[in-house]
Order: sequence, then C-alpha cells, then structure tokens
Amino acid sequence: MSCSTLLDLCLCCLAEYAVKYHIDIKTLPPTLKDRLIHIMSRHGTVTDTNISQVLHPGIQILDLQNCKISDSTLKQLSSCRQLKKICLNSMEENCYNISSEGIKAIALTCPYLSEIMLWRCCSVTDEGIRALAHNCKLLQIVTLSGCSAITDAALLALGQNCRLLRGISFSATQVTDEGVVGLATGVCSQSLKEIHMDRCQFLTDEAVEALLTRCPQIKILLFHGCPLITDRSREALQHLVGPDKIHQVTWSVY
Repeated sequence: MSCSTLLDLCLCCLAEYAVKYHIDIKTLPPTLKDRLIHIMSRHGTVTDTNISQVLHPGIQILDLQNCKISDSTLKQLSSCRQLKKICLNSMEENCYNISSEGIKAIALTCPYLSEIMLWRCCSVTDEGIRALAHNCKLLQIVTLSGCSAITDAALLALGQNCRLLRGISFSATQVTDEGVVGLATGVCSQSLKEIHMDRCQFLTDEAVEALLTRCPQIKILLFHGCPLITDRSREALQHLVGPDKIHQVTWSVY
C-alpha cells in the first residue's frame, strides 16, 4: 500500500480551500502549480474565477473536463503559449458555456497546441475550428464528437492546414461527404491514422471509400450508425485494406 506524501496532503488541502489562499497560490513555483491544478481539475473545482491563480506561462497540459468553466477561462490562457494539450470534454451533459469565441482565444495564443478535445461542446462552430486550423499548425488530435453545430467547413479547414493531424473524431455532427473527402485529400492524408465518424446521418459510401483510398495509414475507422452507408463500404474494406493493416473498424447493417 502506498502512502500520500506530506506535500500531496498539503496540496490537497490547499486545493480544497483555494479560495482562502489565492494570494499564496499565485506565488507557488510552476511545478507545484501543475500538481495543484491537476488535483483541482480532478475534483472539478477549477472555475472561471480561480483558474488565474494556478496558471503559469509554462503550463503544457490542461484537463478541465470535470470543471464548470466558460469562454472566460479560455480567454485567460493568453499567457500560456506553451500549452500543448487541453481537454474540455463535457462528461455528463451537453455543454453550452464554451463557444467559438473561447476556442478562437486559444487558437490565437497557443501556437504549439497539438491536442484539443471538445466532446459535446455544442456551442462550438466551424468558426472556432477554422481559427484552430489556421493558427495551430501542430495539431495532431482533434475531438469534435457531439459538437452538433460542426459542418464540412471545419473538416475542410483542418484538411487544408494541419499536416500532422493523425486522429480526429467528429461523430454525431452535421458533416457530409464533402468534408470527409476534403480531409482525405488534404495535407493530412498521409498522417491520418484514426477517424471516428459514427452517427453522422449525412455520410455515404463515398466518404468511406475516400478515406480508404487516400489515407494509407488508417488503422482505426468507426462509421457505425450512419444510415446512408451501405454494404458497398464493407466491400471497399475487403478490397482496399489488407487484414494486417486495420486494427479496428465498426459499421452498422441496416
């Protein structure tokens, strides 16, 4: 059995009563702030009003999926130019407090961002994703599943600008074949390895065939729950992908 260190116990206590020690927290060194924000994030106690206490210019990872935050928090990241990964997934229900305004703020101030997760952030539109695509050229992983306002324009922007993109999820969005084909023929075609596009009601076999023929590194392709996709896609999988090349694939039989 492991025993918590005195430092960890102190940080847990500090996280619990952060509102009382905001001046002291601001003076902590970055390494302690990183551990403190991890604890606060895990317990969902990071808010728009207290996040400024634990931020520092060198922070690289922010996991805020358990926290009740809004665009205000994202606008406070202007000094965090080293940020590489941010998770804003909404775990329990759809989130409407984070919009494209907040995403644009990140895009303009975090040029080294490589991973962003926005699952169920329903107020995020193509405008926010276009800003990311044009300003964050190092993006590798983008999660847009459940972002119901997302359309082809977002995928086209990513396909045209993000050469290193290797994983993208846009399940349950308004994307059509045009967006997927644009992604498959874009600058990221040789780097894409994982695509989740399940529950997209407008996708057809054309989208699946484009990915299989244009993206040779594809290892995971999920397209179940797409009512317009037919048995033609299954045949394309058999003819175009060897049994040792694809690790996971899902589709629905209607």
